[in-house]
Amino acid sequence: MSSEKSASLPKLLIVEDDAGLQAQLKWSYEDFEVLVAGDRASALALLRAEAPDVVTLDLGLPPDPDGTSEGFAVLDEIMALKPDTKVIVASGHGARESALQAIAHGAYDFYQKPVDIDALGLIVRRALQLHKLEEENRRLAARVDKEGKVLGRLITGAPEMMKVARTIERVANTKVSVMLLGASGTGKELLARGLHEASDRAGRAFVAINCAAIPENLLESELFGHEKGAFTGAIKTTEGKIEQAAGGTLFLDEVGDIPLQLQVKLLRFLQERVIERIGSRSSIPVDTRIVCATHQNLEAMIVEGRFREDLYYRLAEIVVRIPSLAERPGDATLLAKSFLHRFAKEMNPSVRGFAADALIAIDNWGWPGNVRELENRVKRAVIMADEKLVHAADLDLAAPDEQALQALNLKGAREQADRKVIRHALARSEGNISSTAKMLGISRPTLYDLLKQYDLHG
Repeated sequence: MSSEKSASLPKLLIVEDDAGLQAQLKWSYEDFEVLVAGDRASALALLRAEAPDVVTLDLGLPPDPDGTSEGFAVLDEIMALKPDTKVIVASGHGARESALQAIAHGAYDFYQKPVDIDALGLIVRRALQLHKLEEENRRLAARVDKEGKVLGRLITGAPEMMKVARTIERVANTKVSVMLLGASGTGKELLARGLHEASDRAGRAFVAINCAAIPENLLESELFGHEKGAFTGAIKTTEGKIEQAAGGTLFLDEVGDIPLQLQVKLLRFLQERVIERIGSRSSIPVDTRIVCATHQNLEAMIVEGRFREDLYYRLAEIVVRIPSLAERPGDATLLAKSFLHRFAKEMNPSVRGFAADALIAIDNWGWPGNVRELENRVKRAVIMADEKLVHAADLDLAAPDEQALQALNLKGAREQADRKVIRHALARSEGNISSTAKMLGISRPTLYDLLKQYDLHG
């Protein structure tokens, strides 16, 4: 095997003192770079040098081949040095108790001796897939704080929004124009600000303007500025938002509301990177990145002649579609808890959390107003709550029926809707497989099988 090919393969460390079994196992894994150790010292040396993804470990190692003390010492040191390693221990001579004890020490799974190569292969490959999944989750979690915030501000645990965040992070340090498409209240400005803060422009200004909130006759001045005396009331020269955001980012919310005449002027800026203030004939070069958003169907507006096609393609070099809150399993609860904590601290410190009926009502509601609606309902509930816990009635939501209350039991909920419960648990644990499995009351291998069955990895 070439060194280049070997470097691209996942690493499997076999810790086994039987030379014959070593060879048998080594040649059974062509899709791995196989490392072999026969004792504790060599196993730990390979662990430090090679950082294998998966380890198969015989607990009976010299100098205690008939016992388990040396094997457990290796297992404990692996867990201390590299706790994300998936260790599969051998259970020989019917020593199931030792195998279960190893699981308690952090092992991923166990296999019975004499070895069934095919059965062990399935366990090893399943362990590798879980290792990859957890590694991706850790990579994402490194960008998520304890409240579930990504991109510095956006609170989410849903895979759908994680994908959005990853896309934004990938384009943050490029010069492309980004178009955010999503319903009102989905967090478009937070994402735009997150893009700015993840970019090399983070030290400069982030300026936001809602194009729908400014009258047409004032929007041009807001964007491009004006010279003193350019029109009645122009008592001094004023920079527009594009100039104010020089070196930084300008966020144009509801860009579909820009009138056609002004669209031409915005297109010229995007093409030439110069502006002219109202009342001036001088061109001013400005380095401002444009990020825009809308809830409107711009492609339909182009067909109707209400939005310029050439401007659309200048603004939408990268299009990011933001899911509604109803399409982000678990996020309503995650956001509600964050809002409650903030508002209780500010307005009603006696409020401590949500009652069970409130959490179920939050999960079941469709949130047509998205995050903005949720924030408003939680704020009102915190102010009005008479008890330490906020109930569904405080949120002005219908209380769940008895059947829904019984579904708080995870086993019962799984029987009713496995996919929904697993996705909610994943979201609440921010994608952490171990925490999700504990929350659901199942083993990690069982959860991984369910993730695969319901195609919930991505």
